[in-house]
Amino acid sequence: MYITQAKHKNNKMASAELILSPNGRIYHLDLLPDEISTTIILVGDPGRVSQVSKKFDKVFMQRIHREFITHTGIIGKTPVTVISTGIGTDNIDIVINELDALVNIDFATGKPKDTHTTLTFIRIGTSGSLHESIPIDSFLVNTHSLGLDNLLSFYDIENNEALEAFNMKIHDKYPALGLLPVKPYLTAADESLIRLFKDDMQTGITLTAPGFYGAQGRQLRLKSRIRNLLETIASEKREETSLTNFEMETSGIYGLSALLNHKAVSCNVILANRPLNIFSQKANESIEKLIDLVLARLGKEG
Repeated sequence: MYITQAKHKNNKMASAELILSPNGRIYHLDLLPDEISTTIILVGDPGRVSQVSKKFDKVFMQRIHREFITHTGIIGKTPVTVISTGIGTDNIDIVINELDALVNIDFATGKPKDTHTTLTFIRIGTSGSLHESIPIDSFLVNTHSLGLDNLLSFYDIENNEALEAFNMKIHDKYPALGLLPVKPYLTAADESLIRLFKDDMQTGITLTAPGFYGAQGRQLRLKSRIRNLLETIASEKREETSLTNFEMETSGIYGLSALLNHKAVSCNVILANRPLNIFSQKANESIEKLIDLVLARLGKEG
């Protein structure tokens, strides 16, 4: 684990903090503890939930609440839940905390359970590559995420020295990071999950952005402040510390998973190549292939 949460007392949680509906369901996801598995696929697009669950051997439960759609079923012998998060780390903050609460808080007492349950989160997402060498419609698994979103700054954490040293190497490589109006923070995937997917995907470090346009260097009618950073990334030789892609959720997934003692990995299909200014012409087909690959690995694990 690369990030740890500072110790706090396990007092009963107030109803304004652990928010439950009148029928005992967690507030935003509208789920009961027995409606999820410990292996959870995270997708941003609510429409992608059925795209994943249609490949399950059986679906036991389906629930829709707000932008959060949840299906739970089984692949081979492996119980699996797929849930839509919507876009951004603000939604990830809701989803990861509430899924953790479902398995690690006793709703009757409002206190953490004596025995911790570890969840496995696998993001199936879309992303844009920052290097010509990462082609559209290819797959990339992120070993780390450099967050530009500030989410973890609101939590009481203790940083791992090894991770912080790697973070400094990245900042030394890209001095422009120090000019941003945020303090980028580094989070890491679970190493066992990286091993599960790395033979079929490129690996790299993602930039998790807090927006789609200016925060990722796109310019419509407003000028972005990070265009020079993207040009630097695109022109340099890929190394261990190279930033490889852009998306909007992974830093939150990795950071909160580490804080809460869960495992997480982010698998991406590359739909855009930013240096070449091209976008996939077969996006849905490529997403289907990534879903098949992830589910095949989960089936073998079970």
